[in-house]
Amino acid sequence: MNINQVSFTNWNAGGVNSISATIFTRTAANYKYKHMFWNSSLNARYGINKQENIGLRKTDDLFEIISNFGYQQDTLSNWYASARFSFSTQFSNGYNYPDTSTPISQLMAPGYLFFGLGVEYGKRIDKMSIYASPLTLKTTFVLDKELANQGAFGVEPAVFDDQGNVIRSGKKIRRELGILLANSYMFEPFENVKVRTVTSLYTDYINNFGNIDIDWEVVFDFKVNEYIRATFGSHIRYDDDIKRTVVLDAENDITEERGAKVQWRQLLGIGVAIDF
Repeated sequence: MNINQVSFTNWNAGGVNSISATIFTRTAANYKYKHMFWNSSLNARYGINKQENIGLRKTDDLFEIISNFGYQQDTLSNWYASARFSFSTQFSNGYNYPDTSTPISQLMAPGYLFFGLGVEYGKRIDKMSIYASPLTLKTTFVLDKELANQGAFGVEPAVFDDQGNVIRSGKKIRRELGILLANSYMFEPFENVKVRTVTSLYTDYINNFGNIDIDWEVVFDFKVNEYIRATFGSHIRYDDDIKRTVVLDAENDITEERGAKVQWRQLLGIGVAIDF
């Protein structure tokens, strides 16, 4: 848990009173027996921020499960036949602040499920692995009716008549079949410093083959002592299915949908961490 707080009283340089907190957990269960392994992890994060004269706002939100099974035919080789499953969504509504009346995302809108078969290389599979799957099913869930009708997150949007009435509701599920390349690496460059990097590259066979979805996260974990930790993280995403809406005329509610952009999230915090 990281907590950051700042307050000002008659401070001539100015400033805004604020308090923020982020709670995160990462749980892993790794099993290995003879020629097989089964590694699973659960990641959850939630962050909030409260500034003076501004309501409570969300700063981070993730729920993710990853499970990976591998079978090694020859113990002299570091190659495994592998099956990988992952699922991710969020806990609560997301907004395009300061507008808090219309959510732009929520629980299971979106939700992402990946399942694939492929091969994985790793001499020490718990520390470093490279995974390649020519057959990976990607399923996008948008279970909110309003967001599905808008065609959010790449699902098929609703069909409207001239009066704006819904003729056919938007699809709440989108399925894709493509190629997935993934890499995870964990190492300690210095004493009490851990680095974890996870990279995922995906392209769909049918829809814009060669247009790659990118997900790259790097986390530095600095151990000050048994309980005090410092964390620095960077997370970059690009998904061509997530378009952006630009407001052209706010008074007449005229907007225009444009192409996707690179998404970037950065975290720096000092707080308390407990290892079980």
